[in-house]
Amino acid sequence: MSQLLDLINQEAKERRASFPDFAPGDTINVHVKIREGNKERVQQFQGVVIQRRNAGTNGETFTVRKVSNQIGTERIFPIISPNLDKIELIRRGKVRRARLFYLRGLSGKQARIKEKRA
Repeated sequence: MSQLLDLINQEAKERRASFPDFAPGDTINVHVKIREGNKERVQQFQGVVIQRRNAGTNGETFTVRKVSNQIGTERIFPIISPNLDKIELIRRGKVRRARLFYLRGLSGKQARIKEKRA
């Protein structure tokens, strides 16, 4: 039993290491595998990371928010999901919070996040 848990933990650690390091406020592009019948395709979801939960554990998830046609959409992704193909870091955002739920109430230019300079 212990060997099985060690194997799962090792696999999860390798999976996390294959993705770039990102934080709330960053804009990312998530490539998700979608199954339709017997076909499989990759769908992209680009938006701002508004939270990361249980960071460093196997149950880690992150929430991405995007606004399309003035409608806000949020998706929650488990970091070790086999349906995640890849994550691309588009830009780093400068924020002072770990949870950016206040973005839900903002629209237009108010919802912009400053870019972090290197």
